[in-house]
Amino acid sequence: MHPVAGYDKEIYVKPTVKNPNIIVGDFTYIADSDFESHVTHHYEWNGDKLIIGKFCQIASGVEFVMNGANHQMNAVTTFPFYTLEGWDMEPPAQADLPLKGDTVIGNDVWIGQNAVILPGVQIGDGAIIGANSIVGSDVEPYTIVVGNPARVLRKRFDDELIDLMLRLKWWDKSIEEIDGLIPILTCSDLDTVRKILKELL
Repeated sequence: MHPVAGYDKEIYVKPTVKNPNIIVGDFTYIADSDFESHVTHHYEWNGDKLIIGKFCQIASGVEFVMNGANHQMNAVTTFPFYTLEGWDMEPPAQADLPLKGDTVIGNDVWIGQNAVILPGVQIGDGAIIGANSIVGSDVEPYTIVVGNPARVLRKRFDDELIDLMLRLKWWDKSIEEIDGLIPILTCSDLDTVRKILKELL
């Protein structure tokens, strides 16, 4: 559970998840000791899922805001009587709530400190979310977004290298294969990486 020996403020997330509507891939970690406290407004009656891929890096203070944070907006009040004790109201029909679907984070995504991921957002493989960003729109693979609201800063690589990385899907390979790929995955000479990937694929 602890990827760094003797340090309990960083955990692999998957072994700690208890909520069946949170699905997390292998080796994704967070800089905290309690992942589920970062998933807010996640009510069973909404049925929405938080799905996070493999090898994601989640900094401290990151919040995943789920659909339960959204209030009914097609009535004259947005007050959520149905969620509070003492009021005589059944939950509104699903069609009357602004549900935005599952929140899906790809593989090898780095989410910076105190970023907020809003309901229904889809973040592609290899994306980087800048610290303190508020992400309310989908993020393409291998794209860096920053700010409030998060906007595209730039793509990490050119289209050809992004295509090669998406075809490689290194996160789906065996541990032994990933170990063998580490020199390529951590090489800063992108021309060399491109050449090797073309030979591999």
